[in-house]
Amino acid sequence: MSLTSDPPVDKAAESGGAEREDYSALKVVPVRHPWRWAAVAVTAVLVAQFANGLITNPGWEWDVFADFFTTRTILKAVWITIQLTFYGTALGFALGIVLAFMRLSQSPFLKSVAFTYIWAFRSIPLIVQLLFWFNLTYLYKRLDFGIPFGPGFFSFDTAGLVGAMSAAVLGLALHQAAYAAEIVRGGVLAVDGGQLEAAAALGIPRLRQLRRIVLPQAMRSILPNAANEVISLFKGTSIVSVMAIGELFYQAQVIYGRNGRVVPLLMVATVWYIILTTVLSIAQYYVERRFSRGATR
Repeated sequence: MSLTSDPPVDKAAESGGAEREDYSALKVVPVRHPWRWAAVAVTAVLVAQFANGLITNPGWEWDVFADFFTTRTILKAVWITIQLTFYGTALGFALGIVLAFMRLSQSPFLKSVAFTYIWAFRSIPLIVQLLFWFNLTYLYKRLDFGIPFGPGFFSFDTAGLVGAMSAAVLGLALHQAAYAAEIVRGGVLAVDGGQLEAAAALGIPRLRQLRRIVLPQAMRSILPNAANEVISLFKGTSIVSVMAIGELFYQAQVIYGRNGRVVPLLMVATVWYIILTTVLSIAQYYVERRFSRGATR
């Protein structure tokens, strides 16, 4: 009788595996996915039908599309759209960064002001904000600068202060700032707080902590959402057509209102939006790759 609790030893395996099963002779059969191939076939047929319709359907009027795609009027409208996007993004994110750090501050007053701003501008539709700024003269006929609640040192009329283009940039920027603030705040909160504690223990100044430790890491979280907001703003510039600004969509409307070629002119605007969005997406890819250096995935 064995006095140990060890399991019995397989003498055949111990002797060299003479009776061990040989797996090399087994045939490997790949897993079959019949429904996946069926889905591929159905999708391919639908894509082919759609492409065929684009090419052969005379209703698209590709000759009219080619005539207007690079006209001077359309190119000027594209440039105005790019300007609106650039100024709205630059001013919006500049103000958004300030609002984000106000919400992250220890001051209850600053937190409340930033939260109220973000809540208000995210609640009011963009088109309503644009119309308010466009009608600023109706609300405030004159602006005074001086002592708060006291006498003013100089003033000027608002009649020529805010034109259509200025109102559009102001409305887009203030609207964008509310979303940019939350994007920046989320990116900063994603950075591990222990790194700031270690930096403070090493005596690194607060501004340098923010510039060299927080922001480089936060940018990895900020960039994807920020790029989405920029692209949304770029397409959202079509809303300023209600203010008769000659951006891309407005000019397409003006042209097809005269010649009745609605579909090809809409395709002109659509293709330009696709081209510029693709350029922004490519720029996003390279900027993200730069800030992702050294990050492990």
